[in-house]
Amino acid sequence: MAITKDDIIKALEDMKLAELNELVKAIEDHFEVVAAAAVAAPAADGGATTGALTEVDVVLTDAGQSKVAVIKLVGQLTGKGLMDAKAVVEKLPAIIKAKVKPEEGEEIKGQLVAAGATVELK
Repeated sequence: MAITKDDIIKALEDMKLAELNELVKAIEDHFEVVAAAAVAAPAADGGATTGALTEVDVVLTDAGQSKVAVIKLVGQLTGKGLMDAKAVVEKLPAIIKAKVKPEEGEEIKGQLVAAGATVELK
């Protein structure tokens, strides 16, 4: 019997955040990849924007199936209590971190995605 996508997703939902982080690191090591997604380059608009992004906002667009895990992680990332973090997650889209370095934004995005959220860097 083969393991299905749904089986994997169910197993991930049952994992704690620390276990998810360990899993991501193990996958990165095993496959020699980095789980962070690339930041999209700005569209060519006649030269109005030049150079690389120096700051990004981490925007939570969807909490996904594991809303409780996302709320806990938002609380950890922002230093807010669970009730305040829940209020943030319930009013989407929401900026989780503003004006951070792209590398830090990618790291935060990776953590939130691992918890089941959908995130954009703007």
